[in-house]
Amino acid sequence: MFRIGIALYPGFQVINLAITTVFEFANITAAEALYEVVLLSEHGGPIRSSGGFSVETQPFDDSRFDTVLVVGDNEVIEPSSGLIDFLKRSAQTCRRIGSTCTGAFNLAQAGLLDGRRATTHWFFAARLRQDYPAVKLEEDRIFIIDGPVWTSAGMTACIDLALALVEKDMGTERARSVARKLVVYHRRAGGQSQFSALLELEPRSDRIQTSLAYAKQHLHADLSVEQLADAANLSPRQFSRAFRAETGQSPAKAVEHLRIEAARLMLESGLHPIEIVARDTGFGDRERMRRAFLRAFGQPPQMIRRASRSQEQTA
Repeated sequence: MFRIGIALYPGFQVINLAITTVFEFANITAAEALYEVVLLSEHGGPIRSSGGFSVETQPFDDSRFDTVLVVGDNEVIEPSSGLIDFLKRSAQTCRRIGSTCTGAFNLAQAGLLDGRRATTHWFFAARLRQDYPAVKLEEDRIFIIDGPVWTSAGMTACIDLALALVEKDMGTERARSVARKLVVYHRRAGGQSQFSALLELEPRSDRIQTSLAYAKQHLHADLSVEQLADAANLSPRQFSRAFRAETGQSPAKAVEHLRIEAARLMLESGLHPIEIVARDTGFGDRERMRRAFLRAFGQPPQMIRRASRSQEQTA
């Protein structure tokens, strides 16, 4: 059985507790106790969450854990010396240590991220980079594994991190079974962007939302303004005007962003040759896709795939 210690502190972000459910359902799907989860805090007892309710914890002591995780909060609360000391001790005794969301700040203050690749909630990434320049921050990642240190992006990315831990311990099928029970995607790849092209566009009207949904489902097609306008039940002129007003960009640029996002996911999966990725996502050929990736990331598709493979190999 793997003992998982989860370090909490007053004001911790409630959604971070979702990681406990991942381990709970690993036990349920296996019909045996694979994981024991222990909620910890400096002095033990009830710890008040960001949601206003409290959860019961055990005090930090010399108990041994396979994995220790420290959660994040909404404001990057200054950690207590007791928490930092606990993380330093744990790093010497546990197999792996990690953080969710802004918990990366706690690991960084303990010196556990110096010289290591790490990520955190995108909103606080600039602050982490400024406060802890020794950290090799990669803000546009769902989670990162650097040796025994695991860090995740904000909010729901903690679920992806926990599923990755289960996958590492128990295999892909067990992690997939847990994901199905939780009704979530079988974990996003760690290298996947924290941003969604559709979320970034933020269309307000149903018609523009419908046109974007149509585009995402038909990326392999030509996707002319006329096709998108027809999906929105607007004339091409009305559609182009409304689209730019709601999203701040042209339909062609929005479609390119959707194609880049889909192509990046396919590349990170490692299942398809670059030519197939370019064809299935509507770029047509690898050169056109290469130019789009250089505009978006400053790197060609091969570099994105290589970085993803490198991360998987270090997991």
